[in-house]
Amino acid sequence: MMRGLTARQLAFGWLHFALALPSIYLLLGMPLVLREQGWSGTQIGLLQLAGLPAVLKLVMAVPVERCRLGGGGYRAWAGLLGLLLGLALLGLAYDFPLAQPPRFYAWVLLISWLATWADVPVNALAIRCLPAEERLRAGGIRSAALFLAAVVGGGLLLVVHERAGGAVPFVLMALLLAVGGILLRWISLPPETGRQWYVSAAEAVQPVSHKGAMGFVRQPAAGLWVSLLMLLFPFVGAGWVYLKPLLLDLGMPAEQVAWWGVGGGIAGALASLAGQRLARSIGLGRALPLLAALATLALATLGGVGYMAAGHALWLVGAGLLACAMGALSGVMFGLMMHFARSGYQALDYGLQASLFTLSRLAVPVLAGILLDRLGYPAMFTALALGMAAVTVMALLGGRVLQGVISKSGKVR
Repeated sequence: MMRGLTARQLAFGWLHFALALPSIYLLLGMPLVLREQGWSGTQIGLLQLAGLPAVLKLVMAVPVERCRLGGGGYRAWAGLLGLLLGLALLGLAYDFPLAQPPRFYAWVLLISWLATWADVPVNALAIRCLPAEERLRAGGIRSAALFLAAVVGGGLLLVVHERAGGAVPFVLMALLLAVGGILLRWISLPPETGRQWYVSAAEAVQPVSHKGAMGFVRQPAAGLWVSLLMLLFPFVGAGWVYLKPLLLDLGMPAEQVAWWGVGGGIAGALASLAGQRLARSIGLGRALPLLAALATLALATLGGVGYMAAGHALWLVGAGLLACAMGALSGVMFGLMMHFARSGYQALDYGLQASLFTLSRLAVPVLAGILLDRLGYPAMFTALALGMAAVTVMALLGGRVLQGVISKSGKVR
């Protein structure tokens, strides 16, 4: 069995990659295929609603926490949901009803729902298996896995689709899940009784006196963390959403935009790993505002370049900064989410945090789009930079507090 920490980290990284890939391919990659098939913009836009199950992770976490599935716990839930997801992918590969949008919507919604649900026990299992000092590293690996999934799902699988047929990408994704199931089987688990491998942020200071979701908000610094959780990512994430349309509007060929997107995904993956190393070396209290400031700089650069009406080169510099900032912030945030999951409530607390994160991540791009339509790209990026600057101040004031709480639960500076 996989007893080494590095082996566990890589196994969970593979699971994150395999679970994220179907949704990314369907929501970010397939729209290009659907457009070629004659789908309207409205039909393609409605497809994005399949991402809404991510808002309901808290609801999905309740049965995972309460029902142990024959004593198997999180691993049994992850295995069952992964199996169902693999079967759904094979079903879509067999059916592939591109000429029937309602049926295709149903398949996509089912796959998105199963992938989102499976993410809950996998992350709860990771929180249980990994000691406290490994959580920032785990967050970096998870973020890197998601960026690599964006590279594969948003680019490479489209090449497979064009050359081998529409069913092949779904079969490949099912095979990746099967490999993940094998890794899941061979991950060794710490005993649930006796010596604990980790201490949550709450238990490090006081015993858990409240059960359920309300116990989460009674942890030390939980209110501060929830505020940062909902504000650190949405501004930089909204900027990333509108980068590809921006480059297209600047006259860059679509294929070139796609390759720049691949490059941005790779940069984000590398930045995810670098961000957690930075946090471990200089301390979370310094790293968090520093990374938030990098995001502010990236957005301000894009806004300034827009007002100067500069060429492609400066736009790409801003885009590169944005990819690095987004990757580094994601890695640190995922690690902090693990720290604020209480012993015995890993699935519930992860589901709650993921739901809050998704709500804000979906809301800000909508507001940014309204600004874009009314005032243009420069004003939109400037507004996002101002919002991120305010969050940077919050991170500067609250980073030390978070570091003080977390340092009592593990070897994190």
